Amino acid sequence: MPGTRKLGRPTAHRRAMLRGMVTLLLENGQIETTLTRAKEVRSVAEKMITLGKKNTLASRRAALAYITKEDVVSKLFNEIAPKYANRQGGYTQIFKLGNRRGDAAEMAIVKLLEEAPVVEEKPAEEAPKKRAPRKKKTEEAAVAAE
Repeated sequence: MPGTRKLGRPTAHRRAMLRGMVTLLLENGQIETTLTRAKEVRSVAEKMITLGKKNTLASRRAALAYITKEDVVSKLFNEIAPKYANRQGGYTQIFKLGNRRGDAAEMAIVKLLEEAPVVEEKPAEEAPKKRAPRKKKTEEAAVAAE
C-alpha cells in the first residue's frame, strides 16, 4: 500500500523529507531519487495536485500546511492543477534508471506529466463489410478437380 513505507527514518524525519521532495517536484517538474522514495512522493504529490484542482480556500490552506514554499503553492493552484483539470489522477510518471553506483540502490525519476492527453472521439465507422460465405469442402474439392 502506498503511504506506509518507513524509508528507514523516524516519523518526523520521513515527513520532512517527503515535504521537501514534493515541494521540489512541484517546483521543478521532476526529481531523481530512489525507487521506494519515488513511489511515496508520487502518492503525496498526486494528493497535492488534487487539492489544487479543488481550488478552495480550505484546499489552499491544506496545501500550504504541507508544501514548504508559498510560491510553489501558487504555482500549483495557478499553473499545474488547471493543466490536469480533465484528468482523473495519474499526474506523475516514474522512470527507472538502474542502480546507484555507491550502494546499488535502485534509482528513479519522478516526473509530472507534460500535458493531459487529448481524447479525440472517432466518428462512428461503418460496419465492416461481410465476406461471402465459405464454400463447403465438398464443393471446394469439386471445383479443384475440374
